[in-house]
Amino acid sequence: MQLPKIKTIVYWFATGLLAIDFLAGGALSLLHPAEVLKSIEHLGYPAYFASILGFWKLLGGVALLVPGMPVLKEWAYAGVCFDLTSAAASHAASGDAAPQVAAPLVFAVLAMTSYLLRPCSRTVSVFELDRNADSEPERT
Repeated sequence: MQLPKIKTIVYWFATGLLAIDFLAGGALSLLHPAEVLKSIEHLGYPAYFASILGFWKLLGGVALLVPGMPVLKEWAYAGVCFDLTSAAASHAASGDAAPQVAAPLVFAVLAMTSYLLRPCSRTVSVFELDRNADSEPERT
């Protein structure tokens, strides 16, 4: 198998798992089942935080999957990393066992894998940013 083909397969595997996690987690958070609210409260957050988290998780999951929109994807990857590392820190601060702390970090590794292997069409190129900067009128 050729290296570009393996890269594409690993990218879509990591991105797919990450998107499923964020779409399902976001939907569950918005639905407020008792188990989600219990978990949110265990971590020290108010119940309404589930709605905020659910909304942004859903949008992040969608942003990772839609074609184009590389700037939106940059923001989505940043949000995913903030969410996952904050979840690990919250579990650690709440005294949870190592598997509960490690689980979000495993998904953070998936996020980094997805980010690093994404196709050029899903990246913001430096040249594109320079071109956009040159086209804006100067303010005096």
